[in-house]
Amino acid sequence: MGIGAVSLAFMSFWLRTLTALAVAAGVLAPIAATAAPTLAQVQAKVRQLEEDATAAAEGAQEAKVKLAALTKTLNGIKAKAEIQGQTVNSLQKSLGSIAVEQYKSGGFGQSFELLFSSDPSLYLSSAGALDAITRRKSAQLRKFETAQQRLNATTLTVNDKMALVAAAQKKLAAQSALAMKKLEEAEKLLSKLSKAERERLARLAEDEENADQASSLKAAQSASGVSGRAGTALKYALKQIGDRYVFGAAGMVTWDCSGLTMRAYQAAGVSLPHSSAAQSRLGKKVSLNSLKPGDLLFYGRPVSHVGIYMGGGKMVHAPRSGSRVKVASSGSLGRKPLVGARRF
Repeated sequence: MGIGAVSLAFMSFWLRTLTALAVAAGVLAPIAATAAPTLAQVQAKVRQLEEDATAAAEGAQEAKVKLAALTKTLNGIKAKAEIQGQTVNSLQKSLGSIAVEQYKSGGFGQSFELLFSSDPSLYLSSAGALDAITRRKSAQLRKFETAQQRLNATTLTVNDKMALVAAAQKKLAAQSALAMKKLEEAEKLLSKLSKAERERLARLAEDEENADQASSLKAAQSASGVSGRAGTALKYALKQIGDRYVFGAAGMVTWDCSGLTMRAYQAAGVSLPHSSAAQSRLGKKVSLNSLKPGDLLFYGRPVSHVGIYMGGGKMVHAPRSGSRVKVASSGSLGRKPLVGARRF
């Protein structure tokens, strides 16, 4: 064997040796296949997606409430513009009639002729008539100009409101689509499990939900002594324990979070919009250190969830898709911090 061949064999030996040592030390460890997620991890991810879908659905509810208010305002402004348009048309016709009358009376040309007429009384009579027509025309012109300005301003307002309506419609569509997308992602994740795994996961979720319902009913029985509107609203909400959560639902057997609080306070004579974000801007703001039973609690930035405080660090609420109305801790909900409270 020549020197070159020996050198190559020696180098090859050392390369194999160094590689083996590197692998043993973990420097060049082979990439392991990604481990399949556990059922607990899948359950946590599915719940996260359901909560995301719920937040998006509340965003859609806020857009829907805003759209309804804007549409009502827009219709009122359009009605006002129609009346103003009729006024402008009426004044235009009046000015046309005055112009015809002035033409028939001779206008300036006939007035000039009458000035040199041999009959002074005829001049004075005709001049007076022309002067009256001119004054009436000036008054009508001022009214017309004012009416036209008002109509122009109202038309601009209509255009502005129509732009806001279009924006609200766009947000409603986007938030609704996002909610459905999150649910589809959850379904896709579950579809990757075997039938046995899906059944086991369903049993785990059902067992957890049943335990929550049992503790919720027990907590509801101990809730008493709350009077007034707050007491009426709280009692109403507690009677719905066990009802399913459904996007956009407001009774009488299915609910979303703001639908439940809206109906609860409606029973107490208080009108609230079907949106947690909209509800968070109404009523009296109260400190989180001074909560009383019946106060509404708001979660998330931006606000995307609401519940009714029961006292003792608990609330009743409609949590999310896949769950039911229940009693829970009034602290932060996962990634949604408790951000405020309102009293009605």
